[in-house]
Amino acid sequence: MEKKIPYSRQNIDNSDIASVNKVLKSDYLTTGPQIKKFENLLSKYCKSKYSVVVNSATSALHIACMALNLKKNDILWTSPISFVASANCGLYCGAKIDFVDIDIKTFNISTSKLKQKLITAKKNKKLPKVLVVVHLGGLSCEMQEIRKLSKMFNFKIIEDASHALGASYKNSRVGSCKFSEITVFSFHPVKIITSGEGGVATTNNKRLAEKMSTFRAHGIIREKSKFIGKSHGPWFYQQQYLGFNYRLSDIHASLGISQLKKTSLFVKRRNEISKIYKKELKNYPIEFQKIDKNTLSSYHLFIILVPEQVHLKLFTFLIKNNINVNLHYIPIFLHPYFQKIKKINTSDFKSSINYYSRAISIPVYFGLSNSQLLKIIKKIKDFFKKRLNEKLL
Repeated sequence: MEKKIPYSRQNIDNSDIASVNKVLKSDYLTTGPQIKKFENLLSKYCKSKYSVVVNSATSALHIACMALNLKKNDILWTSPISFVASANCGLYCGAKIDFVDIDIKTFNISTSKLKQKLITAKKNKKLPKVLVVVHLGGLSCEMQEIRKLSKMFNFKIIEDASHALGASYKNSRVGSCKFSEITVFSFHPVKIITSGEGGVATTNNKRLAEKMSTFRAHGIIREKSKFIGKSHGPWFYQQQYLGFNYRLSDIHASLGISQLKKTSLFVKRRNEISKIYKKELKNYPIEFQKIDKNTLSSYHLFIILVPEQVHLKLFTFLIKNNINVNLHYIPIFLHPYFQKIKKINTSDFKSSINYYSRAISIPVYFGLSNSQLLKIIKKIKDFFKKRLNEKLL
């Protein structure tokens, strides 16, 4: 049987395995020296002052919201075209959730629609406290303009850069937090690099970094200088906040450290694959994500938009041909849970609905071979040639 081509997958080599084995033979499997080493390397790579590693990007989003003091009845806005975690992080804090429609060309939050919505929200005294921007597929949002709006309307920015490790915007590495308070990355196996499971929050604010570090470990304080009252002895610690067990193990961190060294290599290959897709498929009824010349996408995803009438047909055709495509994402507000908590007028989100009816993520990852790439391209061409010849498009 022909092996299926996944839409994405991890790339693990002998150096990764050796890195994990070394930790398995060491004295620390968790809360050991690999955590701080991983954090330091991530800060160096992203050009941020601080990094706080956790067990998932979802956890990172949650503690980022907590560090920004998002609480009950506050408002969080995000993109509807994202994984549900981009909105759930606000719900965990008791906040109210709303969405900003996307730009159908970039698939990211539309800055013009954001500004429009902010003007209306100010009149109604319903401005967001936090905006979670989503760098879909590895492409940065228009952060300079969004930062200007954050100053005008007094909201904080979290970059959900789960897809965007290795990406850059206007000569700044995504994760540097030049235009935000906090940036979050994911190290899930299908992402740019993996630590098995894991995530990180980067920031340039020492107070936010300290708060997130405390929230990831039960809200416990161990530094004597920060105790409330006197210490009872050398064993003493205090829980000062309601925190969580969001820690990353040294085993996971060691894999992340090894993978991080290959980030640029992984991103380069993803860009090479994407360039070939664009060149080979440009004469077909397919639209690609618009990438500004001042932006480098990490291409966690390669998303195509196809005519709505063939969307399902092409999706199932590729699956039947052992090409595992996917759809990123179902608009968050269409999920039953979100429909229960907030009535959404879908006419306010025409671009998101349009996107959902046409988007397909086709395979892109470091280990995708040239022969697999050519097969994917051929199958897509065959599909469209048949329909064009029969004048079905």
